Amino acid sequence: MTTGENSVQSKKSIPDLAPLEAVLFDVDGTLCDSDPLHHYAFREMLQEIGFNNGVPIDEEFFVENIAGKHNHDIAMRLFPDDIPRGAKFLEDKEAMFRRLASENLPPIKGLYKLTKWIEERGLKRAAVTNAPKQNAEMIISKLGLKDFFDVVILGSDCERAKPYPDPYLKALEVLKVSKDHTFVCEDSVSGIKAGVAAGMPVVGLATRNPENLLMEADPTFLVKDYEDPKLWAALEELDKKGGSLKTAA
Repeated sequence: MTTGENSVQSKKSIPDLAPLEAVLFDVDGTLCDSDPLHHYAFREMLQEIGFNNGVPIDEEFFVENIAGKHNHDIAMRLFPDDIPRGAKFLEDKEAMFRRLASENLPPIKGLYKLTKWIEERGLKRAAVTNAPKQNAEMIISKLGLKDFFDVVILGSDCERAKPYPDPYLKALEVLKVSKDHTFVCEDSVSGIKAGVAAGMPVVGLATRNPENLLMEADPTFLVKDYEDPKLWAALEELDKKGGSLKTAA
């Protein structure tokens, strides 16, 4: 299948997915507002080692080089001449992030309204993330979603992480669902590109990343959070068209 065909398919609207079989979620920035904690950890630790001549990284640098990317890719960007050093730095950074997140990890507004909607319709669900396993497990557990997800797919368990489609394709395979009856929730350019490349409509969350950058990745539409009327109008129309397999049965 060509990229062009994938792009056309991804523009399928949410109601066109009826009967809906599954919803796939990214973790960082999609389930919870964790990007400020990542940014803080990177800024403090990079400044400590004199990165960028000791000038703290700004939001623009974080979005362009870090947000949504797999740690291996981040290491290559930040430490191109010393990847092992980059890998060790990122291990330490993730430990700092987990300490910060254990104290404060707010869910995205309306998250539990959407998870309830999904549970009531008996849909399958997966978390699909570029985050390290310890981070993903800690976030999902802290948000009380350990029993909500059928499976957690890690970018590191796939041949290629996001922005490639592999993690989302693996989620479809494990859940035994069709891309034609599944949509994705994502907050980063990297993640939206992965969902689109896997041939699914992507609801983009403009949690932290600039809307113009997210739109370049071709989401079906953008929402501010899970209480956005745009999302619920689409889900209501989906229900009218046949909803989920459970409601259609």
